[in-house]
Amino acid sequence: MKIAEIYDQNKKSLSFEIFPPKKDSELKNIDETLEILCELKPDYISVTFGAGGSSNCNRTIELAKKIKYEYHVEPVVHLTCLSYNKSEIDEFSKVLANEGIQNILALRGDKNPSLQEKDDFKHASDLIAYLRQKNLFCIAGACYPECHPESESRVSEMKNLRTKVNAGAEVLLSQLFFDNDYFFRFVEDCRIAGIEVPVIPGIMPVINAAQIKRMVTMCGASFPARFQKIISKYENNREALFDAGMSYALSQIIDLLANDVEGVHLYTMNNPSVARRICEGIRNII
Repeated sequence: MKIAEIYDQNKKSLSFEIFPPKKDSELKNIDETLEILCELKPDYISVTFGAGGSSNCNRTIELAKKIKYEYHVEPVVHLTCLSYNKSEIDEFSKVLANEGIQNILALRGDKNPSLQEKDDFKHASDLIAYLRQKNLFCIAGACYPECHPESESRVSEMKNLRTKVNAGAEVLLSQLFFDNDYFFRFVEDCRIAGIEVPVIPGIMPVINAAQIKRMVTMCGASFPARFQKIISKYENNREALFDAGMSYALSQIIDLLANDVEGVHLYTMNNPSVARRICEGIRNII
């Protein structure tokens, strides 16, 4: 099923993100995580993609196939383009299509000095337009409620996002954020700009202080004062931080759902306990 069809049904979606193990031998260990995640009946699971080598592509594909054919949940495969040319994207697309995978999250990918950038795709919108010509996939795009770190302004952010949607993005999945007001204003700006596709909030529960600080630095998300107090109070108490982080994420999700968002995309960090706690907290809401 193409994920755009889920939103055509006017239902609130629940979806997860996971990442492939770094070693092929560890693929077996992800089954426990997938069993728990899939018991929670997500509408789809997205699988991240590591740029810079065929082994990364293969692990992403193998995990997507496992999700689809062993657990019967729709996978969404992340695909970056900054370090790939058209022929490499063609090959990857062919493999995905042959495996019956219908959904791609098209991304530029982070700039990395250790990886050679190629000339065919400079922006995610270039990749989206190229994939749209093939008409094989439902294509999702990424969005940033607090603007992409490289954006010149809010206006340029909206123009670039409109370009991405016009190129063929049918769903937008947001980067993490910790203040819902940013997301609500972002969606309002999207609608004013004529962007009418579903905009799905991405939520990352905080269970590791160092990890979340690193993520925030990378993506530019802001730390609300209430959130900062939680981190500083409990960062040295693993169990307390887990409980506090889950409560904060649940409060975000409940507020989002109460304001009629079209779904929630949960960044699980491959931790099934996170997904289970969240789903238990919203089982009568979503």
